[in-house]
Amino acid sequence: MTYSQAMKDHLATGTTTVARCFAVTRKDGVVMGFTDHDRDLSFDGVTFRAGSGLTAKAIQQATGLSVDNTEAFGALRSDAITEADILAGRYDGAEVQGWLVNWADVSVRVLQFSGTLGEVVRRAGGFNAELRGLSEGLNQTQGLIYHARCSAVLGDGRCEFDLDQPGYSEERAVETVAAARVFRFSGMTGYNDRWFEKGRFRVLTGAAAGLIGAVKNDRLRAGDVREVELWQELGAAPVAGDLVRIEAGCDKRSDTCRLKFSNFNAFRGFPDIPGEDWLMSYPASSGANDGGSLRG
Repeated sequence: MTYSQAMKDHLATGTTTVARCFAVTRKDGVVMGFTDHDRDLSFDGVTFRAGSGLTAKAIQQATGLSVDNTEAFGALRSDAITEADILAGRYDGAEVQGWLVNWADVSVRVLQFSGTLGEVVRRAGGFNAELRGLSEGLNQTQGLIYHARCSAVLGDGRCEFDLDQPGYSEERAVETVAAARVFRFSGMTGYNDRWFEKGRFRVLTGAAAGLIGAVKNDRLRAGDVREVELWQELGAAPVAGDLVRIEAGCDKRSDTCRLKFSNFNAFRGFPDIPGEDWLMSYPASSGANDGGSLRG
């Protein structure tokens, strides 16, 4: 945290007019501003709302690679952070920036915190949000491993496959849905059975727009009905008429990459890596030592 000279001069007066401001940028691109001041403040194109009742604890910072952390809490409101959005996971991993601001002159401010939202807990009509600093990412495993299956995500920059090609995605209006997890579509028979298993299920319109689920089962049923089941319920339930996009699934095997997607040149796995039987092999004076399988 580096204070500007203007902020240092203001704090040195002994009579300060400071407040905290937080900007939250969700993964769907929505930016929301909050402040613990008693009136709205605006800077950098963001309006920081006072009506949220948001309050923040002191930021704990240390030298080295220790994780900066703090906590914010406030009221659930229909025009700010809502219970439905929290349950839908719209704030999971959202980017957060926090400033100490001179509310009498918002040009005098210092960025105190940059990081992401951690656990958000609802209680008694309000919420508590854990704020995690940028060094939190160092607690996660980094790098790639040697594995027989592909390490890329279908359609990402390493996979390079275009899911907008005909036959690899389908946009449809929801017809029937059960428990925000099982969807049934009539006449969707142009794809093989289980074509979408392990694929992505994206909600494009409606109250659940922006939510993504993973396909667990994709089966053709009697009467030209396709049943798509997700691994878990979406945070908000799509309703009939909402538009969804279902993308073909990939089980990461080399044969799938070659035969289903014709994309083996971009395969990121190691299908010929020796298995456990080779790792446990030992010299023998009898038998055929021709490099074949150890299994008899």
